[in-house]
Amino acid sequence: MSQDTDSFAALFQEIDSKPIRRLTPGQKITATIVGMSGESVFLDTGGKSEGILNSSELLDENKELKVTEGDKIEVYFLKAARGEQLFTTTLSSGKDASHLEEACRSAIPVEGLVKEEIKGGFEITLGGSIRAFCPYSQMGLRRVEDAGAEYMGRHMTFLITKFEENGRNIVVSARALLEAEREEQRAKLQETLEEGQTVSGTITSIRDFGAFVDIGGVDGLVPISAIGWSRVENINDYYTVGQEINVVIKKLDWDADRISLSIKETLEDPWEKAAEKLTVGSILTGTVARLAQFGAFVTLEPGVDGLVHISKLGKGRRINHPREVLEEGQELEVQVENVDTVEKRISLAPSDYVSPEEDQNKEQDLLKTFKKSKKEQSATLGTLGDLLQAKMREKSK
Repeated sequence: MSQDTDSFAALFQEIDSKPIRRLTPGQKITATIVGMSGESVFLDTGGKSEGILNSSELLDENKELKVTEGDKIEVYFLKAARGEQLFTTTLSSGKDASHLEEACRSAIPVEGLVKEEIKGGFEITLGGSIRAFCPYSQMGLRRVEDAGAEYMGRHMTFLITKFEENGRNIVVSARALLEAEREEQRAKLQETLEEGQTVSGTITSIRDFGAFVDIGGVDGLVPISAIGWSRVENINDYYTVGQEINVVIKKLDWDADRISLSIKETLEDPWEKAAEKLTVGSILTGTVARLAQFGAFVTLEPGVDGLVHISKLGKGRRINHPREVLEEGQELEVQVENVDTVEKRISLAPSDYVSPEEDQNKEQDLLKTFKKSKKEQSATLGTLGDLLQAKMREKSK
């Protein structure tokens, strides 16, 4: 037996030994490219039958194949014909509704052109000539302010969610595909993400209470308190939608589908430098950042605030709220009374503040001075009186 015959026999035996893999139309699998010829790309699907994919589905913008032998790709099973299994990445070239009906029944993605914005959504052209409708809510995962500018003229991939009247009533959804992809990504991320990790992400939405960040297939929330070390009133002053940032994963709750993130912890802690400068007794000038019932928060430098308790405001006069003597944005000269580097708290007092104890001591000192002065005056007056009486006695003689 020749060497070639032996090779073919071994190949036949290898193919014959593979189990029969039964696929259902629309089933998604991962296949390996084993060859390319003309308009066909040959796939190893892990079964006896060879898979075939039209090469036009794998061309780049320059009409050249963007894959090579050995690459793994995700494909959808269409049907079996003459011992071959036909696959697709999407249905994009069908000119008649029968292909689309099969795509609807088997949940096979279809390619479409966003042609026109109409009431409630967009008209989508499938296969070059077949009309379909996609509601606004099904165009993407998130609401877009200017949907026309975002989607018009784009080629997108959809799932057919409704196929009626022999193709005269077709409804499609891009969101359904995106949600399925995100679910796959979410499952993978559960195996890799851990609390405490620093990861990169993209800001997808900004609200009053925080910013949502896509960290690779799932969204997490950065609450407004974790945006920065300084107090943040408006997140839009610091970040924009679409901006790429680094975040620290604070908490993962996959069951509740909640991920808590922090931007603040990726930034340098201003306390590390401030602690070196802040010494008890030092006089500093700060800005009143916020007024609360119990006192005034004063910013000494970005990200470093101290508290002036209400009892130290009013210059000895009892007040009910700091707003009676201060206003936000006002500059205030303060003295550092205490620094807690562990809890990151600074106790402040106005630079001209006098404590009740000090005030009482001053009063006592003044009283002592007054008494001493009075005694000295009394002693002086007594001596003068004696002198006058002596002179009067001399005259009477």
